[in-house]
Amino acid sequence: MLDICLLGTGGTQPLVNRWLTSLMVRYQGHAVLVDCGEGTQIAAQKAGMSLKPVDKILITHLHADHISGLPGLLLTMGNMGRTEPVSIVGPTGTERAVNGLRTIAGSLPFEVQVSELFGDDELMYFLDCDVRAFAVQHGMPCYGYSFTLPRGGKFDATRAREQEIPLEYWKRLQKGEIIEHTDGRTFTPDMVLGPVRRGLKLTYCTDSRPVASIATAAADSDLFICEGMYGDDESLPKARENKHMLFSEAARLAAQAGGVKELWLTHYSPSLPNPKSYRDVARAIFPNTHTPRDGWFKTLAFPD
Repeated sequence: MLDICLLGTGGTQPLVNRWLTSLMVRYQGHAVLVDCGEGTQIAAQKAGMSLKPVDKILITHLHADHISGLPGLLLTMGNMGRTEPVSIVGPTGTERAVNGLRTIAGSLPFEVQVSELFGDDELMYFLDCDVRAFAVQHGMPCYGYSFTLPRGGKFDATRAREQEIPLEYWKRLQKGEIIEHTDGRTFTPDMVLGPVRRGLKLTYCTDSRPVASIATAAADSDLFICEGMYGDDESLPKARENKHMLFSEAARLAAQAGGVKELWLTHYSPSLPNPKSYRDVARAIFPNTHTPRDGWFKTLAFPD
């Protein structure tokens, strides 16, 4: 299962009741943070989400409302006793930006490893989870991220017994391991596993005009989190100028993607104090659309 918490939902500047954009994804006791705007560590505390398990920080782009919270967050993680390395991934220029921000972060008790994305589509890994970075369209290099947790076939104990596979090998075969037995036999996962089953998928995108790469990445997502900077369609000229999206455009991407189960909007403009008042604009296009507040939490679990 994947635990998902939308820590902050604001764009451009924090408000009294809305922190800047950040998302936490937890899996098997570890966590990934996507974006780290000003106030992210406060938003995490309010949501009851510990920062200590964060192993990887994915940056969508290098505008301040998505990265300026890094120094304080790294210091807090150090004060919590973290000693394991932290990996930071982002577009071209991320290493320079992180090094600049770290001049006010002081020494840290853990290593910070920075890597940069260059292609339009890059695949990374986080434990058993595939993480895909896909390029979007903003005023500078910007990426969205898709998390896919694959699921193998169902273990068939009857087949295992019929083939006289020792019990101590069952769990290893279920995890995909090939085993050489002492009697010369070889046991492979396909001997005891059924067809591959549908896994879990989360897609996150913010700060972009609607482009085909977003719909492609969001296809079959259990949850699609997409920016909705402006609620009304009259703001289209402003959205085009600033390379952001309307609620209706995000909803249209969710509908075009195919297989999306749920859409959360985020990265609201400071001029949009009540996103919920425009929610029906999006729901007319994609019915299962929501306008989250800071701290919205959801667990994605396998259906059976």
